[in-house]
Amino acid sequence: MAEEAKFCCLRCGAEFLLPYTPGVTEERTCPNCGSNSVRRKKDK
Repeated sequence: MAEEAKFCCLRCGAEFLLPYTPGVTEERTCPNCGSNSVRRKKDK
C-alpha cells in the first residue's frame, strides 16, 4: 500500500508530498518546475 513521503526537487528546491511505495521505482516530476530531478527526502 502506498504511503505519502516528502520529496525534494534538486533543480528548484521545492518540497512536496507524493505517494510512495517502498521497493517500487517510479519517475517523478516536480509540480513546481516540471523537472524530473526529484529525490525522496530521508527521515532524520
